[in-house]
Amino acid sequence: MRMRAWIGRAFPGPWRWKLAVREVLGGLLVCGLAALFQAGDSGGWPSGLVVGACAVLFALRRGLPGPVLVVSAAGVGGPAGFLPVLVVAGYSAGRRISRPWRTPAVLGLGFLATVGVGLLQNGRDHFPLPVLLGLCVAGYLLTGVLPAVIGRYRAQRVALLDSLRERNTQLLRERVMIARQARLRERHRIAQDMHDSLGHQLALIAVHTGALEVDRTLGEQQREAVAVLRQAATGAMRELREVVGLLREDTATAPGGVDAIDRLAETSRAAGARIELRHLGTPRPLPAPTGHAAYRIAQEGLTNAHKHAPGTAIELTVRYEPDTLVVEVVNGPGGDGTAAVSGGQGLTGLRERARLLGGMVHSGPLPDGGFRLAGMLPYTAEGARAALPDDEELALLAGELVEPEKRRRSPAVGCALGALAVLGVVAAVAALGAIMFVSSLRDATVPTRLYDAVEVGQSEQSVNERLPVGSEFLTQDFRRIGPPLPEGAHCRWFAGDREGDDQDVVRFCFKDGLLVEKQHFHGKV
Repeated sequence: MRMRAWIGRAFPGPWRWKLAVREVLGGLLVCGLAALFQAGDSGGWPSGLVVGACAVLFALRRGLPGPVLVVSAAGVGGPAGFLPVLVVAGYSAGRRISRPWRTPAVLGLGFLATVGVGLLQNGRDHFPLPVLLGLCVAGYLLTGVLPAVIGRYRAQRVALLDSLRERNTQLLRERVMIARQARLRERHRIAQDMHDSLGHQLALIAVHTGALEVDRTLGEQQREAVAVLRQAATGAMRELREVVGLLREDTATAPGGVDAIDRLAETSRAAGARIELRHLGTPRPLPAPTGHAAYRIAQEGLTNAHKHAPGTAIELTVRYEPDTLVVEVVNGPGGDGTAAVSGGQGLTGLRERARLLGGMVHSGPLPDGGFRLAGMLPYTAEGARAALPDDEELALLAGELVEPEKRRRSPAVGCALGALAVLGVVAAVAALGAIMFVSSLRDATVPTRLYDAVEVGQSEQSVNERLPVGSEFLTQDFRRIGPPLPEGAHCRWFAGDREGDDQDVVRFCFKDGLLVEKQHFHGKV
């Protein structure tokens, strides 16, 4: 169980196929670069061992970014093949180490590991200590610290974006709740006003028409007319209760529908209207907003026909097209046929209702003097916005939100300053290294006139006082070329100032406190 926990920590998931492919390709790239760097290193390290170690470190960098960075930094102090994996480990450490104090601590340990291994390797390379420290600082800042700064910026940016999304979602939900509460309060107020005003008047009409219906002084036709009025008042009361219930209950279904159009036609026939109702096409289930809109179109068309063309024939058609429900009301000529066009808010409300559902309403006079009102409504309620569900309302408001933390300082500022600091230190180290190299080159060069002025047989002390201090780092390869050394003598090597294809070398050999030989030769280093 503990072994499984360690494996899960070293190789954190979830391992989707995209992540696996990316890891494999990245590992191959790092190992290939490690092999190229190791091919140019003359340190004698086995290339296979270095490449294998780089592969293991690359695989472990996601779960163990700190230890991998320290080990990679220590490896860079020796073989050059660890450079690619150090860059990747630095980025991973900056990206995945979340606690602020851990990242500098890990980077500091990595630098100490680089310097420590570099000091151990100095016996082979013979670097001067200042040069070695400068190379370690500049190289580690470029290959370890700078990738860590970039990874840290990336992690902070992702965290900031996640925080902004979460805050936007919270603000969005609060905004939807406030809008819904305001809508419910307004609905309750409208419902109360309608109930108190219209309900009272309709109740009086129903009561008085009921009394007239049993009045014996009225004739049969008058009683039938009063009965129609009472039925109309009762129907109006029923619809008013449905509307009030719709306003008070946010989840209530809309009053009326396509099925209620038949009852609407029967009521108009009872009032004496000549109505022909036709249902064409194959009926299909409709969303509640679409059915209610169809009912309102039929109701508005019949109302306009009763008002502006009383007594004329009316054709009411409900037609199921392949993709649209068509409700059409056509009345013949009678009265002022254009009055319905300027009838007020009824047609305007129908057009707005149909538009919100993704449909349209057309109205206008006919050539024979009649009037036609037709509505085309889609079967789906995707375009409906009159009664939005929560997720659709949320989606609509999401496009209107602005980022609440837009003015917050970006983490790119801090990371950019860190990167500039790293580059500044590297530039300073490079400038100092250039100055030290020029100084070392001057200390390791003996001019021709000085070589000619020194004579064999002079004391070692007097000769050394005239010679420059030298540089073992720059002249260490000179020992492999030139004539054999005098037996029992110790020598000093310098670079000459004569130009040529081969290296100009000057050698002074001392024995028993005297200069016993001086040589000036050329060779390939």
